[in-house]
Amino acid sequence: MSNVVVNAKGDGCPLPVVKTIKALKEMNEGSVIEVHVDNETAVQNVMKALMSKNIKPISEKIKENDFVIRGKVVTSQEHLEEPLETICIPDALGNTVVAVASEAMGVGDDVLGKILMKGFIYALSQLEELPKAIIFYNAGVKLTLNDSASLEDIKNLEAQGVEIISCGTCLDFFEVKRELAVGSVSNMYTIVEKLNSAVKVIKP
Repeated sequence: MSNVVVNAKGDGCPLPVVKTIKALKEMNEGSVIEVHVDNETAVQNVMKALMSKNIKPISEKIKENDFVIRGKVVTSQEHLEEPLETICIPDALGNTVVAVASEAMGVGDDVLGKILMKGFIYALSQLEELPKAIIFYNAGVKLTLNDSASLEDIKNLEAQGVEIISCGTCLDFFEVKRELAVGSVSNMYTIVEKLNSAVKVIKP
């Protein structure tokens, strides 16, 4: 079977994963599955199910209550069994806030720093317990723009329920607010509240 679109909007757990697994059984290597759901927990469950089948999914929040997960089938899935014991995974969000102040991670070579930051954000998207929010400020806001190398991973995190926040003053300073491609714009008061209420704050 060629590319498949699965509509799981309005479906309670475990239906989104059951529909996804059923569709995969009919798909061939190289085809793409696209699953539509209406909540972040369903995104997390479908993504974990796909990853358990050696598929690397990406997810995106289209608008409120509208999410899409896509993944390319790498091998025939005709003998799949439904992972009943892991179908309904509770919300994976923790109470950690990540504060990103730069496009680069660490001090030293900027090229290396950007490579490290890209790897750091990707690693965040693969955690069992996701951060509650990621706050981008100073030059870190550039990671949320249209040309960001990490844009796909940040959208992936947003689709799974992670709040993505960019400092409005910083966007204005760099004159890039119109290029914002993911998350919301916020002020310093809200940013301080988020940091203060977090159990743990990570600053890469």
